[in-house]
Amino acid sequence: MQQDHLPDGTPGESSRRKKTREKLLQAAYEVFAETGVHAASVEMITERAGFTRGAFYSNFDSKEELFFALAEREMLDRFAKLQQGIESILPGIDASQSIEILTIEKVVADFLALQMDDRRWTLMQSEFRLNAMRDAEQAPRYLEFERDFRERLASRLDDALASVGLKFSMDSSDATRMIIELCESAMQEAILSNDPSPSVATSPYAMRTLPLVLRALTTPLNGTVA
Repeated sequence: MQQDHLPDGTPGESSRRKKTREKLLQAAYEVFAETGVHAASVEMITERAGFTRGAFYSNFDSKEELFFALAEREMLDRFAKLQQGIESILPGIDASQSIEILTIEKVVADFLALQMDDRRWTLMQSEFRLNAMRDAEQAPRYLEFERDFRERLASRLDDALASVGLKFSMDSSDATRMIIELCESAMQEAILSNDPSPSVATSPYAMRTLPLVLRALTTPLNGTVA
């Protein structure tokens, strides 16, 4: 087992610590998805990563702390994919024209095709949410994380819609929550159906309803009904 201890100020200490933290995060991602957050132990995570308990506690105070660090990493990865779509997909849409359902369907499909396999994340997040519902101490922080994710995503969706001449017809955060919950439901259904490669992008339910929901939740920026 690697100890990962370097004297303060040692050249490369920061890089070494960053690599150790990333290995622990990836190991936790795998272990949480395989065994569940509650059943996963610090020892299981450090063994998978190839480190000692000391390396774990020099980076994280607890499993819960590690989960939120992992959640932040996943959130940033998804935002990066969303930005990729904004830069590569939306410029091809003529904002001066009405965006019909067929156009929205294609845009939704193109955006979802950029996303990562969410099976492990869905399993881990679902269980952690359940743990938070049972633990009054964890609940406030989990709610704060969900609200922060939703607000940050809403801001990006506002910008994406504006680039094609649209805006949400209701509070952006509430509209974003509806979209998130639709996608989560599609992923859960795919997993329960034993889909070997569950994905929102291949979910008939998501592809049938998401374009319609987006159409219902948006209106032209200029106030003219499309």
